[in-house]
Formats: sequence, C-alpha cells, structure tokens
Amino acid sequence: MYDKLLVAVDHSIVTERMLGAARDLALLSKGEVWVLHLHEREILPRAGLVPAAEPADEARAEVDAMTEELTAAGIKAHGVVRNTIFGYAASEIVEDAKNLDVGVIIMGSRGLTDLAGLLLGSTAHKVIHLADRPVLVVR
Repeated sequence: MYDKLLVAVDHSIVTERMLGAARDLALLSKGEVWVLHLHEREILPRAGLVPAAEPADEARAEVDAMTEELTAAGIKAHGVVRNTIFGYAASEIVEDAKNLDVGVIIMGSRGLTDLAGLLLGSTAHKVIHLADRPVLVVR
C-alpha cells in the first residue's frame, strides 16, 4: 500500500483525525510517517520577515508529541518543523513529498466552501492540484 506517508499538520481541529488516518494507513502497510509542520511567515516591505504567530518551540513540542504517539503505536515516525514564506506551504509540502518519495500526502481541510477556498487560497486545494501522488484530505 503506502510505505511512506507525509502528514502535513497545521494544529487545526482536524489534526487528531489526520494523525489517526496516518496511523491507520501506516499500520496497515507497515509504513513510515513524516509529520510536517510549516510556519508560514509574511514578508513586509522594509520590515522583512514577520515572526510566526506560533512560537517555534511550541510547534516543535506538538510535532514531537505526535511522533511519539505514532512511535508508541509501533510506527517509525519523524517530525519536521520549519519556516516558509506565506503562500508557499503547498509547494513545499509537494516538494517534501517528492524528496521523501512518499506514497500519499495526508492533510486537513477546515471545510471551506469551494468559493471560500478559491478566494482564500486553501493549502489543501493547492496541494491537490500540484501533487503528482495521492492526497488524502481529512475533514
């Protein structure tokens, strides 16, 4: 099935369901899971990079807790937390999926309507269109 899985987490209300889906798929296929969290940062003229709203150590602690949960379930898991520029998360998720040669990307959707997703630029929507592999969107 899927030897390698990438879970792109944003600490939204669907994160636990995303992690559950990754756990279940990984257990079925004896797969390896990468938990990825990207801090989206904006660039302002003359000010440069704006600090991420979420402290890096807080994000790292949450990702570590997720990887520990997967490891406790008998799954080989890795956690990645890094910064990205606002609007580039989707392309970075797809690039990571290619570099890690994962079989599936798992991510969440906050349930925006198609119009809201189009206007707001849903990351899940962008990943679906950019990815060259299956994307499982959890709601």
